[in-house]
Amino acid sequence: MPAPKILVLPGSTRTGSHNVKLAALAAKELTLIDADVTRISLADYPLPLYEGDLESKGGPPANALRLKQMIMAHHGIFIASPEYNASVTPLLKNAIDWVSRVRERGDPTYAAFKGRVFAISSASPEAAGGLRSLMALRQILELGCGALVIPEQVAIQQADHAFDEMDNIADIRIANLFRAQLARLVDMARLLA
Repeated sequence: MPAPKILVLPGSTRTGSHNVKLAALAAKELTLIDADVTRISLADYPLPLYEGDLESKGGPPANALRLKQMIMAHHGIFIASPEYNASVTPLLKNAIDWVSRVRERGDPTYAAFKGRVFAISSASPEAAGGLRSLMALRQILELGCGALVIPEQVAIQQADHAFDEMDNIADIRIANLFRAQLARLVDMARLLA
C-alpha cells in the first residue's frame, strides 16, 4: 500500500515561530513513520485579505487556487496553529477562507476540506499552550468547512523551553502524545487514500 500523502502547514511565517518549529518536527516524525510528507509555508501563497467584493470582481486569487490544489493533493493535513488573541492567526484564517471559496471543475462546496483528515497542534509560550487557538481552529474546520479533524491534539505550553537543542520536544510524555497524534493522522489518511 502506498504511503499516505501528508501536508504539513504552520499557521505562522514569523521568524523564530514555535509553530514553524513544531511543523518541522511533525514533518520529520511523519517521515519516520513512512508518510509521504510535503511541508509548505503560507509565505509562498500570499493572499489579500478575504473580501466578497474582491472575489466577485475577479474570482479567487491564483494563490488561493494553488493552495487549494496543494491541499487536495494530500490525504491528510497537519496544521501547527499559533494563538493570537485566543484564536487562530489572521494569516491562517484568511488562507482557509480563500481556499473555502475556490471552485473548479464543478467542485462541491468546501471540496478541499472533504475526503481528507486534519490534525491540529500548537506551541505557545503561554500556560495554555495555544489550546484556545485549537478550539477555534477545530470549529472553523469542522463546523465551518465540514472537515474531519481527529480528536487527538497537542498544545505545547511554555514553548520557549519546550524544545531541546535538536528541536525535539523535551518532555517525553508530550513527545509521545505528539507521535501518537501523528500516527493516528497517518492511519486515518491511509484509510482515506
